Amino acid sequence: MTIVKKAGKYLSMKKRYLVDDILRDLDEKMVFVGGARQVGKTSMAKYIAENHYKSSDYLNWDVREDRRNIIQSSFRGDAGIILFDEIHKYKDWKNYLKGQFDKHRGDFKILVTGSARLDVYRRGGDSLMGRYFYYRLHPFSLAECIEKRNLLKPLDEISIVDASSETSESLAALIKFGGFPEPLLKQGERDLRRWHGQRVERLVREDIRDLENIRDLSALQILVDLLPTKVGSLLSLNSLREDLAVAHKTVANWMDILERFYYHFRIYPFAHKKINSLKKEPKLYLWDWSEITDNDGAKLENVVASHLLKLCHYLNDVDGYKTELFFLRDIDGREVDFLVTDGGKPWFAVEVKSSAKDVSKNLTYFGNRLDIPFLYQVVDEKYIDIRKDKIRILSTEKFLASLL
Repeated sequence: MTIVKKAGKYLSMKKRYLVDDILRDLDEKMVFVGGARQVGKTSMAKYIAENHYKSSDYLNWDVREDRRNIIQSSFRGDAGIILFDEIHKYKDWKNYLKGQFDKHRGDFKILVTGSARLDVYRRGGDSLMGRYFYYRLHPFSLAECIEKRNLLKPLDEISIVDASSETSESLAALIKFGGFPEPLLKQGERDLRRWHGQRVERLVREDIRDLENIRDLSALQILVDLLPTKVGSLLSLNSLREDLAVAHKTVANWMDILERFYYHFRIYPFAHKKINSLKKEPKLYLWDWSEITDNDGAKLENVVASHLLKLCHYLNDVDGYKTELFFLRDIDGREVDFLVTDGGKPWFAVEVKSSAKDVSKNLTYFGNRLDIPFLYQVVDEKYIDIRKDKIRILSTEKFLASLL
């Protein structure tokens, strides 16, 4: 049994990486957890309720009886925590939660989960200001699969961990099947194909349809089918507009909607006076990298991007750091895949390559120009850990296992 197989049980039987932080914050305010459809939000919420409260109540807006109980404020009288799932689909959800929190603050805790970005979703005003903490739940990463909890602090050097053959096996399965619990647990190609189809269908035909005024869902479906081929490259909305035969404004709106529903994320070029930054298109990556089937290089780059975004979001959501993920590209065409910053200050840069033979000249160039404290070249070779000048060259499994 590999560590990834253990990770499958881990997601259903043990706690996810955010549990302790959520429990701490529930003592003070409501907690909202956003994340992609089927990333494990509901399972984590139920784990918290079942293992840390004597009684609880779970209410899903998509269930008719639960919807009636929500509107009538009919809860279990002895519940220590109320779990609201997909309540953002309720037109007046923000004012509703404000009223429940203000009235019952000493009676029960409130944990809200949803497949859209609850922190920015536009229905309702700012009535919840100061009443909640927001978390973004990510898919399983390598460190989480092998149950390795690393402590990382912005602007400090990353402590690189040892990697075993089991770590490599876990990474191989993670790359192939993605970090979402169900396909990662089953690890079957047939199961993965079926899961992809069902997830995307429900995202477009249920989640987005319920909340967004989109007339042409078929064209949106085509956009979703196109995006895996755009991973890792500069994203041109004009090119997408031509492919879909729709207006620029329309495709821009659709991209924003898909991002709000955690289908993809975009990272932007880092702007600084010391470099002639390219101030144009972002690069695109998917929350579910297993959808990338015809480009191994882009897929590996997406895996690294997802791990880095998970780290940035965690440090931001939990500790309040202003960590952000960028890429580097100047007008002369020099490019580095990723730059992580804190409060606008460079922390470390990462270049993803297939081999350790060639050291990235661009990594050295930007490292010197921007005074980047730590430079990493991540390679698709096992058990690599060498230093060449200021660059530390690491195998993918060693680098990713050292993150969150």
